[in-house]
Amino acid sequence: MSIQQQIRDEIKKALVAKEQLRLETMRGLLAAFTNELVATKRTPQDPLPDEDALKVIKRAANQRKDSIEQFEKGGRKELADKERAELAIIETFLPTMMGKDEIRKVAEAKKAELGVEDKSKIGVFMGAVMKELKGRADGADVKEVVESLFH
Repeated sequence: MSIQQQIRDEIKKALVAKEQLRLETMRGLLAAFTNELVATKRTPQDPLPDEDALKVIKRAANQRKDSIEQFEKGGRKELADKERAELAIIETFLPTMMGKDEIRKVAEAKKAELGVEDKSKIGVFMGAVMKELKGRADGADVKEVVESLFH
């Protein structure tokens, strides 16, 4: 079953269970899927490939994280809490992220493969590691691991 179909099924479940926050979050994701289809010059009725759906879900999760940070800076705890709840719902559709130990193994192998010795090529190296991980790891964690390899 595609991610898009899973979201549609979740909307039905949330309607029946009268879970308002879950319903709003799922509808928001479905709208984001439609926007992605239109932005990539496809019709809204087209199915969205899972790879594209994951990009949209990651974007939504990052937006929630940014909002939480902004609301906390502004002293709006109730809004930050709502964003946290939405983020928890959205994260159930994201693949499990790799831990730093797993990232380190991939990064060390890539470092040996590319023969990167000094910090001057850290940008190219970082890009290669991110490409290798294909979104299975958080960018901040990857950056931290990559930088630790050069200290």
